[in-house]
Amino acid sequence: MSEEVKWYVIHTYSGYENKVATNIEKIVENRKMEHLIQALRIPSETVIEKDNNNKMKESERKLFPSYVLVKMIMTDESWHVIRNIRGVTSFVGPGSKPIPLTDEEVQKFEIDPVVTEINFEVGDSVKITDGALRNSIGIVEEISSDKKKIKITISMFGRQTTIEIDTSSVSPIKED
Repeated sequence: MSEEVKWYVIHTYSGYENKVATNIEKIVENRKMEHLIQALRIPSETVIEKDNNNKMKESERKLFPSYVLVKMIMTDESWHVIRNIRGVTSFVGPGSKPIPLTDEEVQKFEIDPVVTEINFEVGDSVKITDGALRNSIGIVEEISSDKKKIKITISMFGRQTTIEIDTSSVSPIKED
């Protein structure tokens, strides 16, 4: 089949997502298959709802009910192991041929978080490389914990203004 690690989608019976994920983890550990089946995700979000007593309560809600995502190398052995887990109905794909998620889908749903590398820090000067403020120069004031956004102070209309911008939209200014 394939020797490449990809994300695949498993369809499960409704409400079996956690059981399926737990069973896969146990089998992978028992059969020493960590090299083939590397990660599992059940995408969910935290929502705040009112309970019966009108009190606010936090709960987890599955983004894709009846689906489990698995990062694996698709081989006859790994396919067979997953397909024979109780609660699994199939892989997503035509017939019995699983189709991996595209890189764009993995990024869009933030399934496999990418660590963003940045080469500047708070206090450094940066130049905006795209958008309406292209070529403006600012000072980095704050970097988000996921390193995807930064706050910079730029001079706009004779005033110092703080803006938030994607880290991909700036480049450091090298000081000689």
